[in-house]
Amino acid sequence: MTFTSPRFTDLVGRLSLEQKVRLLTGASVWSLHDEPAVGLRSIVVSDGPSGVRGTAMDDRDPSSSLPSASSIAATWDLDRVRRLGALIAAEARRKDVDVVLGPTVNLHRSPRGGRHFEAFSEDPFLTGEFGAAYVNGVQAHGVATTAKHYIANDSETDRMTVDVRADEKTLRELYLAPFERMVEEGAWLVMSSYNSVDGVTMSANPLLRSPLKDEWGFDGVVVSDWTAVRDTEPSARSGQDLVMPGPQGPWGDLLVEAVRAGRVPEAVIDEKVARLLLLAERVGALTEEHQPVAPWEDAEIAALLRETAADGMVLARNDGLLPLASDGDGDGVRPRVALIGQHALRSRNQGGGSATVFPASLVTPLDGLREALGDGAVSYAPGLPPTDELWPFGRASIVDQVTGENGVRVRYFDADGNVFDEEVFPSGRLAWLFDAKLLAAAEVEITTRFVAARDGRHALGFAGLGLLRFELDGRTVHTDPVLPDQQDTMVAVLNPPNRVFELDLQEGQGVDMRLVFTLSSPESAAFALISLGEKDILGDPVEELERAVALAAESDVAVVVVGTTEAIESEGSDRPGLSLPSGQDELVRRVRAANPRTVVVVNSGAPVTMPWLDEVSAVVLSWFPGQEFGHALADVLTGAREPGGRLPTTWAAREEDVPVWNVDPVEGRLDYTEGIHIGYRAWLRQAEHGGAAPALPFGSGLGYTTWELDEPGVREDGRTRVVELDVTNTGSRAGKQVVQAYLARPGSSVERPAAWLAGFAVVRAAPGESVRARIELPERAFRHWDEQTHAWDVEAGAFELRIGTSVADIAHTTVVTAPDTVTAGEV
Repeated sequence: MTFTSPRFTDLVGRLSLEQKVRLLTGASVWSLHDEPAVGLRSIVVSDGPSGVRGTAMDDRDPSSSLPSASSIAATWDLDRVRRLGALIAAEARRKDVDVVLGPTVNLHRSPRGGRHFEAFSEDPFLTGEFGAAYVNGVQAHGVATTAKHYIANDSETDRMTVDVRADEKTLRELYLAPFERMVEEGAWLVMSSYNSVDGVTMSANPLLRSPLKDEWGFDGVVVSDWTAVRDTEPSARSGQDLVMPGPQGPWGDLLVEAVRAGRVPEAVIDEKVARLLLLAERVGALTEEHQPVAPWEDAEIAALLRETAADGMVLARNDGLLPLASDGDGDGVRPRVALIGQHALRSRNQGGGSATVFPASLVTPLDGLREALGDGAVSYAPGLPPTDELWPFGRASIVDQVTGENGVRVRYFDADGNVFDEEVFPSGRLAWLFDAKLLAAAEVEITTRFVAARDGRHALGFAGLGLLRFELDGRTVHTDPVLPDQQDTMVAVLNPPNRVFELDLQEGQGVDMRLVFTLSSPESAAFALISLGEKDILGDPVEELERAVALAAESDVAVVVVGTTEAIESEGSDRPGLSLPSGQDELVRRVRAANPRTVVVVNSGAPVTMPWLDEVSAVVLSWFPGQEFGHALADVLTGAREPGGRLPTTWAAREEDVPVWNVDPVEGRLDYTEGIHIGYRAWLRQAEHGGAAPALPFGSGLGYTTWELDEPGVREDGRTRVVELDVTNTGSRAGKQVVQAYLARPGSSVERPAAWLAGFAVVRAAPGESVRARIELPERAFRHWDEQTHAWDVEAGAFELRIGTSVADIAHTTVVTAPDTVTAGEV
């Protein structure tokens, strides 16, 4: 599609070639250039999959921390996503942001994917529906969304250079499908990914033209992932429109010269600028008037995030212990709860990487359960040694030595040793991304005073990379360079090594801290993440485990919170395996042996193996649930809210059972040899050949009531098939059910999955109430991609329709007739 508009043609015509090319590279890390000649102000962008961070990489301007995408997808509730989209738009406008860089609609191809938590599902249809709802919810308020990462950025290993090889059918039916759905919904940007596909880097790949622009009619802007464009002419001639970040980049003067020499047509440049101006008009950057979005009250934000987190929690097992309504004697007294595990105190609201935001507060499981049950009813034991992490100082524990107010003072020195700028950060978390002050500095001094809140041993220190000198109360305790302990640069920067020094302090005693960061190269100033903080100190591991076991034995119920971390699940690296961190499985089993009334909460954004799944009384999958984690978990455990989640991705019992495992390129190449068979499709195919079944199937999840699904009826509505059935709550509590429709084509003449999701409906009902569920089966659900004609086609005749509450729990099977065969080339 060549984008044309008389108005934009006129505006583009007012600009010189140099002015036009200037607009096509960012003005900074998070902004685009203005252009007074056409009335264009700067457009501001921000990471936005799980909250809008804004233009700073620290918590000077806190952001609402939403549940991560896998948690949101577990709700299967598109209306809830649209409501979250309204919140994201409000957060964006509060921070003067025009474009949010999300959602991520890559697929859960392998459970090892490092950004699994940031993507919705293993299923292309479910992912596309959630992506479309996100687009609708945000853009309805005049803030742009960005579908990312186009395409096949489904794992992180060698993501900058990996060449993904997938056949045309696989790309069309799986990996392109969610992007197509978002374009159909009207997404205003698409982000090209770092990787190559079939030998061509995505910023120069023909897929940016076709199908994205030519076939689907995408009229928005293709923005690069940050630093993804690494050439001039191939990317400029492709469908790539905007290079980020800026102001430096591979286009600029080199692109002007290429156009002057005739190697890149100026008409190509004009189209890119016209698309950019359309984006500017949509977000109000041409008229300097954008659609007003009223800010949300803190209580309103907390309520939505609390409801969403609970609605995404999956009750994977329950022998009747949950909800914790009483102590079991029928007197209504809340039970005495032993809350065990480091994650109960150091809970994980989000994964690592560019999706990270900094909320003003985070409710931990310990906070939430004590608030719900009372401090006296909940006792805590960590059970295991703490992770090797430095926890940045919060606002309340540090004092700026100059003003006496809370904060960390940062002074910037030039090459002559003169201070040219200074500022105060509110906490011990400091970050700079292409920051002008850091880029101009030769040395940075960071100072604060830590005030102990308790008597005892403290482990104080810093985390960071580079030439760092650290002082405590004027005594130099560290002078050596801190080198990365990870090969991947992104992983090393996002999770830098730490150095701590132990000392005994009395409550109220202060310690002056000074960290000097010497900038040794431009690279060290481009992206720096430094923290001042404290490590948890735990006693003897054997004694701590025994203390946790003893606490469980003397309590009515034991709740063990286990999980992963932001370092394990993060942008920049994939997971080596699916096991929980060392010691957690043993902790669960020891606690279960001491108290059979044991609930396990799994705080991870992606599947983990649970060898004790059938041994404990109940298991709740909390995902990375955002800032209201503790409140939502308490609601679910006590029955104040239904655990409404259903799995958007399959969980394996053992690593060796996983049908699609590999994320490791061989000689730079990653072959998607499994084709269209990923996720539950691969598990079903594996089962047909006698292979292992998963521990938890796609779409599954329990609740606190029971359901009955009546026989479905099917009718035609144009080229759409509509399924309707009555769903009855046969239990004694109000609840939620997700009715799922799968299609199958036994004996198909073309390659098909064993079954595939074609539609779903969320129903909520009071005890004894029947609700009519309506599921639309879109025409595309019946189609397959024909690699001979390079078009969508459909086999005429009957398809098998399976209605159930998971891919493995089918209540009814019937027949549905496909729409008429489509014309070759029709889309």
